[in-house]
Amino acid sequence: MDNVYSMSPIFMALLATLGTWFVTLLGSAIVYFFKKVNKNILDCMLSISAGVMIAASFWSLLSPSIEMAISLGMNKVLAPSIGFLSGGLLIVLIDKIFTKKNKTISDKRRRCFMLISSITLHNIPEGLAVGVAFGSVLYNIDGATIMSAIGLAIGIAIQNFPEGVAVSVPLRREGMSRNKAFFYGQLSGLVEPIAGIIGALLVLKVRIILPFFLAFAAGAMIYVVAEELIPECQTNKNKGLISMFTLIGFVIMMVLDVLLG
Repeated sequence: MDNVYSMSPIFMALLATLGTWFVTLLGSAIVYFFKKVNKNILDCMLSISAGVMIAASFWSLLSPSIEMAISLGMNKVLAPSIGFLSGGLLIVLIDKIFTKKNKTISDKRRRCFMLISSITLHNIPEGLAVGVAFGSVLYNIDGATIMSAIGLAIGIAIQNFPEGVAVSVPLRREGMSRNKAFFYGQLSGLVEPIAGIIGALLVLKVRIILPFFLAFAAGAMIYVVAEELIPECQTNKNKGLISMFTLIGFVIMMVLDVLLG
């Protein structure tokens, strides 16, 4: 344990966020366990992914955004609300620009692009949060300890497994090869180590804008769930049963967040 305390907080932030990315990679690898693409199974997984993303948007992003705004003496409604709406608006703009520049693009490829974009945006503030937690130790900020930072990293890492699934499985359902679905799934988590280092280096400045970015990522995710994932999985003839898997996905992520929060 003494060796842990002797490490640079910035180096520890890098190690921690590499760990969270690795768990995302493990979640993305679940696509290799499906030998044949069964529409019903993949629709169920897509529905679970939607539930995971909805729950993660609140417990991993919006709730921490509100709590951090309060701790920083900011308006607890303003920054989260503006961030949330801005996140959804960005995805709308990205969709319009992407579609305009690729007029012949299929709806499947467009959905894939939006899904990857939203999850990647979600992982940036998570990486920043871990980096800030470790970097705060350098400044002796109240409540900032190595163990609390490690606990945060472990919590995010465990949550990243279903999030890796939430990317790779829908991509596989849209017709991507297993290798491509896995690649883009783990790639969405690779931004966390980069964001972690930035958070640790710029801890005092990042803390001020983190409430906005957390809510921003939540808005982006909710928009994609409402616009793409739920309508797509509801094309299944057993839409009532498929909807139950959205609830199951929500509960899975809720339990992870509450127990590890």
